[in-house]
Amino acid sequence: MRKTTPRLGLCPIGKFAFSHEDAVRQKEALREMIARRGVDAVDLEGVLDDGLVRDKAHVDTVVDHFRAQGVDALFIPHCNFGTEDAAALIAKQLDVPTLLWGPRDAPPLEDGTRLRDSLCGLFATSKVLVKLDVPFTYLPNSAADDPAFEAGFDRFLRTANAASVLRRGCRIGVLGQRIDFFWSTISNESELLERFNVETLPLDLVPFIENVKKRATGKAYADEIAGLREQCVIEEMTDEALARVLAVRDEALELAATHELDAMACQSFMSLPEAVGAWTVYADSLIGDELPFVLESDICGAISTLLLRRAAGSAPFMVDVTMRHPNDDNAVLLWHCGAPLSMKHPDSRVRLGRHWILPGPLSGMTHFRMKDGPITCARFDGDRGRYVLAVGQAESCEGPETQNNYVWARVKNWPRWERTLIEGPFLHHIGMAYGHCGAALREVVKYVPGLELRDMDGGGA
Repeated sequence: MRKTTPRLGLCPIGKFAFSHEDAVRQKEALREMIARRGVDAVDLEGVLDDGLVRDKAHVDTVVDHFRAQGVDALFIPHCNFGTEDAAALIAKQLDVPTLLWGPRDAPPLEDGTRLRDSLCGLFATSKVLVKLDVPFTYLPNSAADDPAFEAGFDRFLRTANAASVLRRGCRIGVLGQRIDFFWSTISNESELLERFNVETLPLDLVPFIENVKKRATGKAYADEIAGLREQCVIEEMTDEALARVLAVRDEALELAATHELDAMACQSFMSLPEAVGAWTVYADSLIGDELPFVLESDICGAISTLLLRRAAGSAPFMVDVTMRHPNDDNAVLLWHCGAPLSMKHPDSRVRLGRHWILPGPLSGMTHFRMKDGPITCARFDGDRGRYVLAVGQAESCEGPETQNNYVWARVKNWPRWERTLIEGPFLHHIGMAYGHCGAALREVVKYVPGLELRDMDGGGA
C-alpha cells in the first residue's frame, strides 16, 4: 500500500497591524499541538521571518515551499488578524483541502487596545476564498486548547485523507472477472480513471490459484492450522484446505505489496473456492485488517471501503443491506461474510462452516457476530457520468441471531436510507466501519469535483 496519511502544510497568517509578538505566540501553540498529535506537517520556519505570512509578496515563496514538500492539505490559522489576499492566493494555487480557523480573541487590554482581531480577519479571508472559488473547511473561532477545536482539526485531517482517494487517486486490484449475473457491479473503469485517478489493475485468477497451491504444500502452515483448530470451530475442513485458505491470504497480500494496491475486489465464487477446495472467506477476514478487500467484483465497493478506511482509521467491511428489523422500524441487518477479525464481537467464536444460501460440499464460510458500537456506512457509485457518495451513521442494536457475519444497526431515519439507496445509483452493497466519521466523509464531496452527496441522515455530526 502507498502513503495513506496526509501531509499538512501549516501556514500561519499574520498581519502588519496588531501584535506581532502575540501572533508568534499563537503560532507556536499550534506547532506544539500539531507535534503532540504526531501529525505529518511542514511549516514556514526558516522560510519566512518568524514563520508567518504577512504580505502578498510571500505567496510564491510559500507555494513553492509547500509544493516541494508535497503537502496534501493546508491549514491557514489567522494568528492576529489575517492577510486575506495572501491567504486566499496560497490556497487557490495549492488546490488542496484547506482549513480556516483563528484563535478566540482575548479581552481588550487595560488601555482599551487589543492584541488581535482574528475573528474579524477570518470574515475577510473567507470572502476572498469564496470570490476565488476555493473550497475550504471552517472551524468556529475558539481557543487553541478547546476540545471542539481539536476534534474539528482531527476531523479535517480525516476528510483530507479520504479525499485523497479520489484526488490523488488510488489503485484497485481486481482479482478475476466480474461474476456474469452481477450487473449491479458493472462500473466504468475508463471514467473512474479519467475523472478520479482510480486505476483498476486486472489480476489473472489462473496464476493466482497456481501460486496458492504452491504456497500450501508441505508443512508451511502447520503451526497456524493447529492454532486455528484450538481457537475456532472448524467444520469439515481438512488441513490441506485450511492451508490453501491461508495461502490465499498470503498470495493476495503479496500482490498488494508488489503492485502497491490500495484495495482489492475479488470475483469470490465459484472458480476460487472450487480450485482451493473450500470457501476462502476466512482469508478475506485476515486480509481485511490489512487493506480493504471486497467480494463479488465490486470496484465501486472497493472505493467505498477505502474512503471509510481513510476517514475512520480502522478496517472497513463491505456488507449487504439485507432486511429490516422485525421489531424496530429504524433498524436494518448489515450482513455478509469475510468480515475483518477486528470486527468480531468479544463473546462470539469464529466458526468456519458451510454456505447456507448456496448449499454444497465446501466448508470455510465465516460465521461470527460482529461487535457493538457506533457505525458509519458509505457507498460511492455512479452511472451515466453522475457520481454520488451516500453517507449515514448508525448504532448497533439487539436483534435476532443469523448466520455469517452480521450486526443489527439502528439509523436515524430508515425510510430516508431506503429511498436513497433504492433511487440510486446504488445497490445492496455498502461499506461500513466502526466509529462515527460521517461528518468527515460528507466534507469530502467539497474537495472532489463532480462528486455529489447523498446524506442519508439529513445532516448532523
